[in-house]
Amino acid sequence: MNPSGAAARDPGASRSQGEREGALMSIGEVLAHLRTEFPDTTISKLRFLEAEGLVDPQRTASGYRKYSWNDVARLRFVLTAQRDQYLPLRVIREQLDRMEQEPVVPQRPTLVAVGAQRATDPADSRIPKDDLVERTGIDEALLAELEQIGLVVARPPGWYDADAVIIVEAVAGLTRFGLEVRHLRAFKNSADREVGLFTQLLAPLARQQDPAARARASDTARELQALSQRLHAALVRTGLRGELGR
Repeated sequence: MNPSGAAARDPGASRSQGEREGALMSIGEVLAHLRTEFPDTTISKLRFLEAEGLVDPQRTASGYRKYSWNDVARLRFVLTAQRDQYLPLRVIREQLDRMEQEPVVPQRPTLVAVGAQRATDPADSRIPKDDLVERTGIDEALLAELEQIGLVVARPPGWYDADAVIIVEAVAGLTRFGLEVRHLRAFKNSADREVGLFTQLLAPLARQQDPAARARASDTARELQALSQRLHAALVRTGLRGELGR
């Protein structure tokens, strides 16, 4: 057990070498495992964590990545520490290094890292700029551009919340495919229009002083967000299928 209250162990440590090799997974299979708990995870994110030294999958003769259950456990640990405790990668790497010095205890492959505390609201988090930059892998110049167009907002005297981390991670992934900051204005404008529409729907509940009504407003807001995300994803998938002729 490490200071964050989490554990990451190779569930196949007691198996033979042949059994462990037979359990190796492709990056797509690992992504499918992780997305049940971390739906925002992407292949680009897994590659980034590898580049940062958080996981070291094997490579086939053709160069394809092959992950063990130990690699999956490490990734779960990293993703949970980021999601629940907003720890920078440097701190997570130090925790993993310390854990490797401890005796190996066989665990089930479904074991996940559990943080000591979990933030109830992303807005309650206070993340310094240096941690945001280190965690997402972007440079300060790009962060400044994102703030300039209103995609990311810093709180005085320079703190960021958990949603800012999610936004910057997504932007970092998009820019690796060639998108530029000017292209991201459309995302911000679209989100602003949705906020305006949802605000009108939530206004009758939000204006009430009854705590129960305010709780219903919060629940409704979360449901609207989830439905909006599903609709957006389905529309993009449908559009791309048409463009790709599939």
